[in-house]
Amino acid sequence: MTYDLAVWEGEPPLDDIQAGSTYDELYERYLESEDGAVPPSARIERYVRALIERYPEDDHEGYRSPWASPPLIAEASGPMVYLLMSYRQAEEVSEYAAQLARSHGLVCFDPQGEDLRP
Repeated sequence: MTYDLAVWEGEPPLDDIQAGSTYDELYERYLESEDGAVPPSARIERYVRALIERYPEDDHEGYRSPWASPPLIAEASGPMVYLLMSYRQAEEVSEYAAQLARSHGLVCFDPQGEDLRP
């Protein structure tokens, strides 16, 4: 079981409804596209690097990575990254991911709860 977050570049949505619409549009355009993946933007790449600096992707020396589908950068396309994390670490990791997104000027959305992450 995973907990998922979507993070993207763009103007902050006015509310959860607008965020959900933007999420649907970006997900379809960048993550479900049959045209192939678009390389992640520089801003998304920096964000992903910062995440894996704090929470590495590989399991070693008793450390269990929180990422359900490494490499994390493979879940990024254009201005968006879709984060899949193990549920056992979701609270801690998602809180950090949301704070980090904010510090990078990115939008963080919880697709399960259909709401913006503060």
